[in-house]
Amino acid sequence: MAVLYVVGTPIGNLEDMTLRALRILKEVDLIACEDTRVTKKLLVHYQINKPLVSYHQHSQISKINFLIQELMVGKKVALVTDAGMPGISDPGSLLVKAAVQENIKVEVIPGPSAATAALSVSGLPVDRFLFLGFLPHKKGRETMIKEIIASEQSVIFYESVHRILKTLGQLKQFGLKRQLVVCRELTKKFESIYRGTVEEVLEQLLKDRVKGEFVVIVSNK
Repeated sequence: MAVLYVVGTPIGNLEDMTLRALRILKEVDLIACEDTRVTKKLLVHYQINKPLVSYHQHSQISKINFLIQELMVGKKVALVTDAGMPGISDPGSLLVKAAVQENIKVEVIPGPSAATAALSVSGLPVDRFLFLGFLPHKKGRETMIKEIIASEQSVIFYESVHRILKTLGQLKQFGLKRQLVVCRELTKKFESIYRGTVEEVLEQLLKDRVKGEFVVIVSNK
């Protein structure tokens, strides 16, 4: 029976791969992945040999149609992203939506997520939180920054190495007074967690090499 498996993969440390995810990747007919080079490294590490199809934010609608056609003839397809859970700040949700519209069974194989990993070690009030994914690069960015500062809930978002200092600088500029936590390279060799006011976190970051992917959590009080 055709099934689209949404499979979580490690956000850094390969030991975080679940036994169920490994079994599914061994059983499917095809793996749709964000970057074939990244997924290939994971498969080689676990001695899995399966056909790969690239599926990412720049893929044309024809790629979704191809994958849906493969499912409709009875194939089992695994959807993975470079790190974490597909569909979270990546185009995986479009493929899932297309599968649902065709009444194709969709099954989740849960795994690591940078957002939930950061929330769990933040020590901040996160019983309710607002997840923003990546902030806009240009249009709407300042508006979003002001909304973060005004939010009555804790706010979590992703930021790249190229914009983390700019983002923290803008939070400072627009008057953020609450505590925040910035997580860098979670589960990887150089994992770092910075805590304090925006001024204190900026000072800590400037002392280190600003490198890697970041998750930022702003407390609600």
